[in-house]
Amino acid sequence: MKLEEKIKMFKDVFAPKPGEKILFLVDKPHDNIKDNEKWKECREIALDWYDIFKEMGADAGFSVDWLEYKATGVHNSPIPLKIVDVVQNSNLVIAMTEYSASSSLLPIARAKGTITRGSSMPLVEKRMEETAFKADYEEVRKYAVALEKMLNNAIGAEVTFSTGDKLYVDLRYRNACFEAGDCTKTGQFINFPSGEAWKAPYEAATEEIDEFGESKTKGIWPVVYDGELVKYVIKNNKIVEIMGNGKKADEMRAFFDENNTRRNIAELGIGCNPKAIVTGNVLEDEKVGLHIAYGMSSHLGGKVKSDMHQDIIHTKDCPVEGTTLNLINEDGTKIELIEDAKLRYDILK
Repeated sequence: MKLEEKIKMFKDVFAPKPGEKILFLVDKPHDNIKDNEKWKECREIALDWYDIFKEMGADAGFSVDWLEYKATGVHNSPIPLKIVDVVQNSNLVIAMTEYSASSSLLPIARAKGTITRGSSMPLVEKRMEETAFKADYEEVRKYAVALEKMLNNAIGAEVTFSTGDKLYVDLRYRNACFEAGDCTKTGQFINFPSGEAWKAPYEAATEEIDEFGESKTKGIWPVVYDGELVKYVIKNNKIVEIMGNGKKADEMRAFFDENNTRRNIAELGIGCNPKAIVTGNVLEDEKVGLHIAYGMSSHLGGKVKSDMHQDIIHTKDCPVEGTTLNLINEDGTKIELIEDAKLRYDILK
C-alpha cells in the first residue's frame, strides 16, 4: 500500500482525534519463547505504522506511545497487569503481537466508563496490505451485519467436515456479534484486518443448567496438526475424548488435562472478507470463512473463562474443510450458509 492509502485506511478505520492518546503495543521474545522472521516482520510493521501515526499526530494534535512486554507464549493468555493499566489510560490501542492479547484487551474496551477502543493484530504480515486490508469495508460491514442477524435467529448449526465427521453446535441463549473494520468509537474492539461474525455456543454454565439444561453441542471435531489428524469427541459443549494415537494427540491430551476450561467449545465464527485468503495465518484465515474455537468464551459473549482461546480454521483449502454448514432456526427451517467449504455471499446481499 502507498503511504496515502495507509493514511486513508488509518483515518477510516481508527479515526484518531485531537487530544487522544494512541498506544502501539508489541510483545517481544524472551527465554524459551524464541524470535522468528514473521514476528520480526510484525514488529517492523508496527514501527512503520507508529512512525506514520506520529507524523499524523504532530499535525492533528494527538499523542502516540510505544510499549513492549514479554510475550505470553500462548494466544489469549492474560497480559501483565502493568500493561493493562497503561491500556486503560489510552484512547486507542493497536496491538501488533505474536500472541493474541484480545481476551485481555477486549474487556477493557467493553468496561463501564471506558475511554478505550482498540484493535488486535496478532501475526500481522506485510503482504496483507495487498489482500485483506484492501477490502471494501462498507461491503464487509453489510455481510457481517447479515451474518450476525442469521446467527442470532439460529438455535443451532450443523457442520459436516471433509473427513465425513459431523458436529452440532448449540446456539441458544447467546447473542451474536460482528466486527467489520470500524474502530472509531469508544468501546469498540476489533481484529484487523476485519470481517467476521460469531456466536459463543451455549455452554450450560453452572448457574444456567437448572433453567436451560445441558448444552446440545455434540459430535466429532476433526483437526489436523502438522499433518496429524486428531479428532475431538464433543459432548455437552466440551472436548471429552481425543481420538488419535500420534504424538500430537498425546500432547493435546496433556494440554487439556492441565486446565479443563480449555475443553470448552468457545466460538462458532464466520469470516466475510472477500479479499482475505488462506495462508496459514489465523488472523487473516479466519476472515475467509468457518472457524471454531476452544477455551475462553467470556470475551465473546459466553460464560467460560480460561487461560487461552484458540481458533481452528475450516474453510476452503484448509487441512480439514467444513464442507457444509446449515443454520437451524427455531421454526425448524434451515439456511445453508456454507457450501463446498465456501461462504455463500449470495444469500448475504
